Amino acid sequence: MPNFIDPDRERFGQFKDLPREGKIHMLNLVRLKEMAVYEDGTMVTGHEAYGAYSRESGPIFQRLGGRIVWSGNFDLTLIGPADERWDLCFIAEYPSGEAFITMLRDPDYRHAVRHRQAAVETSRLIRIRPREAGAGFG
Repeated sequence: MPNFIDPDRERFGQFKDLPREGKIHMLNLVRLKEMAVYEDGTMVTGHEAYGAYSRESGPIFQRLGGRIVWSGNFDLTLIGPADERWDLCFIAEYPSGEAFITMLRDPDYRHAVRHRQAAVETSRLIRIRPREAGAGFG
């Protein structure tokens, strides 16, 4: 199974082509490496490296109006590939698609993301337009 760490140029272009106004949610599913792999040989666990990413990128995320609207612990994939497991499951809210793009372009964020790249084995990042929740499915 291929590993998904960073968006490729084509998908990021598709993201930029979507409307940039209005709130967006980003569903994050993250599987961490047991040991992070840094170019300079730094030796820490995947959890420790992702923690460093969170500490360094969090202030940028918050400054741009981001917040975590849901977080949970993975138990089981009931429908889908049985071998998929996730160490981190959360939904990040951004005030707009433009805010997300601004975060990715921020020099301090670009420096922080090295920790994420070292820590992550594979991930899913899914853009969602929030809508009013109700009692029924769908």
